[in-house]
Amino acid sequence: MPSQPSKTLETFDNPMPERDYTIRIEVPEFTCLCPKTGQPDFATLYLEYVPEAKCVELKSLKMYVWAYRDEGAFHEKVTNTILDDLVKATEPRFMRLTAKFSVRGGIYTSVVAEHRQSGWQAPEAVTLP
Repeated sequence: MPSQPSKTLETFDNPMPERDYTIRIEVPEFTCLCPKTGQPDFATLYLEYVPEAKCVELKSLKMYVWAYRDEGAFHEKVTNTILDDLVKATEPRFMRLTAKFSVRGGIYTSVVAEHRQSGWQAPEAVTLP
């Protein structure tokens, strides 16, 4: 039976909850529809997060992203909605979603949305020689 799009995000237990570490996921095939024209909008999504107790399962993320293919959505709204859904599913220490939309009418759009767990402080960056 073929896979189907789904707005259900599955998770699994963070294997190293005692450590701050970053998970980076690139989704190069995001599509939704322009709510004004109905034409497809294409974007690459860049997800970065520091997990707390749960991590997002990648197949469910793929099916979730697919579910937007036939939906009309402004870039700003869809980026923030996706971030909200991911935060609700995983409850991360920190999460950033960057959506880089392909050119439309000579204009590129990038939307960056972030979530920070209350009280969480980012570790200091280490610069090696």
